[in-house]
Order: sequence, then structure tokens, then C-alpha cells
Amino acid sequence: MITFRNDYSQVAAPEILKKLVEIMKDSFVGYGSDEICDSARAKIAGYLGREDCDIHFLVGGTQTNLTVIDQMLKPWQAVAAVDTGHINVHESAAIEATGHRIEALTPHEGKMSASDLDKLCATHTDEHMIRIGAVYISNSTEIGTIYTKAELQAIREVCDKYGLYLYLDGARLGAALTCKENDLTLQDIAELCDAFYIGATKNGGMIGEAVVITNDDLKPGFRNMMKQKGALMAKGFILGVQYDCLFTNDLFFRLARHENEVAEYLVKKLNELGVRFFMDSPTNQQFIYLKNEAVEELKKNYGFEVWEVGEEETVIRFVTSFASRFSDVDQLVSDLKELL
Repeated sequence: MITFRNDYSQVAAPEILKKLVEIMKDSFVGYGSDEICDSARAKIAGYLGREDCDIHFLVGGTQTNLTVIDQMLKPWQAVAAVDTGHINVHESAAIEATGHRIEALTPHEGKMSASDLDKLCATHTDEHMIRIGAVYISNSTEIGTIYTKAELQAIREVCDKYGLYLYLDGARLGAALTCKENDLTLQDIAELCDAFYIGATKNGGMIGEAVVITNDDLKPGFRNMMKQKGALMAKGFILGVQYDCLFTNDLFFRLARHENEVAEYLVKKLNELGVRFFMDSPTNQQFIYLKNEAVEELKKNYGFEVWEVGEEETVIRFVTSFASRFSDVDQLVSDLKELL
């Protein structure tokens, strides 16, 4: 079966697997205090162009979001997100379980509007109401769209106005930064966000998310918070090895660029078939409409996500990964042609 189900179904990029084999007989200090993690942190800091960031390696996105957001919020505070945001839809009330509420805003092409955020904060102003303490966004978004630098700056201005932390979920940050429409850099994100993470799980890594904390107020006690949330991994060096590889010779960006190139090729071929898109996405997530009967036929030989089921048509999602092949796209398009 050819799969376009997601970008984390394959084990890892060959470079990472090779490095893991090379160190398999070595011994390391635990909990991310080893020399490989130190090397990985230094390499990431080099890409960020600054040395004043704390960098921590965690296992997965939900765990990372939970740990960072709980670090940001006081007991009477909530986090703002769009209603399609990962923390609001796909994390089994992990944030709410900490006693914090998610204030959900209507998305605009999957993104948060600075003006909507401003209006929300302006209505939560006294001791009788929950206060907004942090803002959660993701880049790319749940539907593959990306933030422009101007949009991120506008959200930052609202955060500064109300004293909010800005946190960016970077599960698919590689795809966002390497797509043709992007005008943001890692340096921009480090400047504009109080914390963010660089995702490896969905960009060629076996497991792993690298949290970057730029705001000094969030740094003290973060490893304690990691431990409390089950996020301080004993074999932390396994995460460090992956990031050390990913940030050597631009591997992180080369893998992300490949998945975007395959997605771009997929879009071109689907357009030639006259397929109708659910929305425009410049990254590795693509959403199309298909007749329900065509979806059922396609399921026999392909892996993909069913996004929205309608009476006659269904929206399905194709996701390309570091391991996706152009030949897989050709086969998919050939089979789709017979179903349309």
C-alpha cells in the first residue's frame, strides 16, 4: 500500500539511523545532559543566530504543548488558540486537565487574526473573568497554511499590549520554512516568540521536538516542569543524536524541502485532473474533494486521512513526507484518473 496518511509513518531519515547505529555501544549521561545533546543545542543556536536561548528535547507534540503552556500560565489564566488548533481538537483535553481553559477563536485560513485576539483580550479585563495569559499558534497550521512575518508581528504586538506569552507549535515548522511562499526565518521566530518548538517527529526524525525558550521568565524550573509532565527522557541522548544530525549540513531543511516538492508535484498533477481542492496549502498537507464512492475505492490501495464526510463528497487529506516518492504521486494520480 502507498501511504500519504501522514509525515511520521516511516522510521527516520537514513542519516539518523546510521548515527544511532554508530553510537549503540557507547554510554552517555542521562536526561539530556550528555555531549551529543550539547552539540545539538549548539548547532540549533547557530541556526537561530543567538546564544541566549534555552533548548530542551522532548518526545512528542502533545507532551511539549502541555509542558510549555502550563509553564506559561497562572491558575486564573487561559490560552488563546483558533478552534482548529491542535491543542483544542487533537490533544484529548490535555490543557484543560491542568486546570486551564482554551479560549478558541475563529480561524482565518487556519490562522489566528491579531484583531480577533485583541478583541478577546479586551473583553477579559477584570478579576471576575478568566484572563488570557498566552497565545498558541502553529506553523504550518492544521490545514497546511503558513503565517507571514507581518501576521506574526501583528500577533506579537497584541501580546505585548496585554502582556501575553506567544508560543508557536512547530510540529511542521520545517515544511513552513521551506515552502515557496514563506518569508519567515528561524531567527524571526526566535525574535517574535517567547517559546516555540522545532519538530523532528514530522520531519524525518524517529521521535522528538526541540523546545526553544527565548523569554528569560520561562526558563527557571522548566526542567522541573518537564519531569512533572513525564517529558524528561532518561535516554535523552537518543533525541540529541537526531537533532545533531538534522542540524548538520542542513538536513532538517533538505528533508522538509523534499516533502514540499513532492506535495507541489502532487498539486500540479491533481490540477491537471481537474480535482477540486478544499483549500490552498503551500506545504505538505493537501486537501481535496472526492465522491464518496471514489474514496472507498481509493482506500483499498492508499493510506490517507478522511477529513470531512459529506452526503455525496468527502474531503480527504494527503500528506507527503521525507520518504515520499514522485513515483508514488504518479501512481496515485493514475489510479485517481480511473475513479473520476
